[in-house]
Amino acid sequence: MAAAGVFAVGMMGTTLPTPLYGLYRDELGFSELIVTVVFAVYALGVISALLIAGNFSDVVGRRPVLFLAIGLSALSAVCFLSEAGLPLLYVGRVLSGFSAGLFSGTGTAAVLELAPEERRARAGFAATAANMGGLGLGPLVAGLLAEYTPWPLTLPFAVHLALLAVAFTMTRLLPETVHHSGPRPPLRLQGLKIPPEVRGVFAPCALTAFAGFAVLGLFTAVAPDFLAKTLGEHNLAVVGAVVFSLFCASTSGQLLMTRVGTRNALPLGCLILVVGLFLVGASLLAQSLPVLVVGAVIAGVGQGMAFRAGLTAVSSAAPDMHRGATISAFFVVAYVGISLPVVGVGALTRALGVADAGLVLAGCVILLVAAVGAHLWRRPPAVV
Repeated sequence: MAAAGVFAVGMMGTTLPTPLYGLYRDELGFSELIVTVVFAVYALGVISALLIAGNFSDVVGRRPVLFLAIGLSALSAVCFLSEAGLPLLYVGRVLSGFSAGLFSGTGTAAVLELAPEERRARAGFAATAANMGGLGLGPLVAGLLAEYTPWPLTLPFAVHLALLAVAFTMTRLLPETVHHSGPRPPLRLQGLKIPPEVRGVFAPCALTAFAGFAVLGLFTAVAPDFLAKTLGEHNLAVVGAVVFSLFCASTSGQLLMTRVGTRNALPLGCLILVVGLFLVGASLLAQSLPVLVVGAVIAGVGQGMAFRAGLTAVSSAAPDMHRGATISAFFVVAYVGISLPVVGVGALTRALGVADAGLVLAGCVILLVAAVGAHLWRRPPAVV
């Protein structure tokens, strides 16, 4: 689907810097804490966009918001291409966060609404797969280009600009799915607005997304440094491939959700995620790359299964006129999970080191996921 392709290209740009942080650190001389802060600034940009403009596409239409998201992503790439120091890295990440925030809610709603009714279930997979697939392609493409071309800090963003131009053209061809029978409602700042009929479903599903995205944050912000400093793995293509394996496994977990069913996928995804996190913790203790990759794959399957089940439950429970806003609120909680724990790990790294800080985060997420999974097993959301 064209809308899914646009969504994937947009999300790809948000993780392009992941394997490049070590190069920026060497060039600019900042610490691991600054790496996590740069990463968290992106997440704050996502959350801000979701809180401010999460419902804009419900009012002005999906296509105008997608155009804006593509433009912000292009501006972010330009900031990284300029290589003008740490302040512009912050600006580039904030712009990338704004873009991702707009893509998350609007892209998901567009993919769902453009699909025929009989293919709505497949469209749900296409939307979440485009999200996670795009996030996974970013580190893989950037790692390969940075390792095997002479322009490690420029070519990844130049390639993404070219892909954004293709996405812009594809968006122009997409039909608009938002139509108002009367006068168009005025634009209002959304805030964190959840329709009353969705709240019973929203809370456990959003907590699951929070925990799963904390795992994604652990890998995208900390794993590259762990691979370089602890395992001595400096090949950027390998770093990108390890992070890609997590997101690729997440996409596989989303596909498995249809076989398991939404009701069972929520607690089962939590269980699989816990197993994967135990292996990730074991890899940090044993300093083993193979165990880390296996843990990443298993954790990714669990995260993807639970994430898609939660998003499916929330989007199906949301009324049509508030679907974009509800999905945006769901992603707000998820991106809080990807930002706050990562900054905590960055701060702990200064006192404990990368491996021990990663162990602390893994332990905390295990406790949260286990508690949420037990609750979902006893009391699954009524909508599913």
